[in-house]
Amino acid sequence: MIAILQATLLALASLVAALPSGFTYLASFAPEIRQDIGYATPDNFTGARVPGYNAPDCILTLPAAKALARVERMLLEHYLTLRVYDCYRPERAVRAFIAWSKRPSELAAKARYFPNVRKSELFQRGYLAESSAHSRGSTVDLTIDGLAMGTPYDFFDPLSRGDAPVPTQARANRTFLATIMERYGFKADPTEWWHFTLVREPYPKRSFNFPVTAPQRR
Repeated sequence: MIAILQATLLALASLVAALPSGFTYLASFAPEIRQDIGYATPDNFTGARVPGYNAPDCILTLPAAKALARVERMLLEHYLTLRVYDCYRPERAVRAFIAWSKRPSELAAKARYFPNVRKSELFQRGYLAESSAHSRGSTVDLTIDGLAMGTPYDFFDPLSRGDAPVPTQARANRTFLATIMERYGFKADPTEWWHFTLVREPYPKRSFNFPVTAPQRR
């Protein structure tokens, strides 16, 4: 009986670690990057764990992970490090955002994330999208840990634009982040200072729905 249970646990562990071909865990290439995946917890704009995020781990396509590792190596030379907020996002999570936006209640996080915008207008104003680049696996939301950027992550407001009139140091930090990301092959989204997509992404016309799971711990 014990042997059967052990075999079952090993099989489950293998399923947890399995990823589609072409995808990898960021920690495999850049374990120094800090991961703060709030969608796997209630600490996000919905106020609840987002469906599809079964673990707070960053998953990316192989080229995106390798490119981000090069960014991190450059930053480490200057005693800085990246902090990632979101990487691959399952399609089911995007559908959950759409469903959440249509529920008039569940406003506990409004003051923190969208104080100046009605919840029902988040998609209309472009703060959320019905089709996310994150679901292609080569888009990442991040910051340089410890540097002021003028707004928090996922702050749905014009101040989150890369060129917004934020304090001088925050503006300089945003420019620095965008410059180094572009140097290593990423393109910035002008509407969100934290949002970058690999220019040569391997799946530009595909979207994935496998869940975010933890890698197998050995």
